[in-house]
Amino acid sequence: MIRLTRINKAPLVLNSDLIEHMEATPDTVIALTNGQKLVVMESAEEVIHKVIEYRRLIANRTELVAAHEE
Repeated sequence: MIRLTRINKAPLVLNSDLIEHMEATPDTVIALTNGQKLVVMESAEEVIHKVIEYRRLIANRTELVAAHEE
């Protein structure tokens, strides 16, 4: 899950696995796999960075669990 801000400044926590694609028009519009579209204040680059960091966090936790089970 990543934290974003809707264009009306309302906070949003998004399951990043639902992101289908993004557009910068100039606002960042995120299209989800369920057909919903979200307009957020963060740039597309910021969203990408947040997704990468979130996935790194999950990968590191998975590695720690696997190492602990050995």
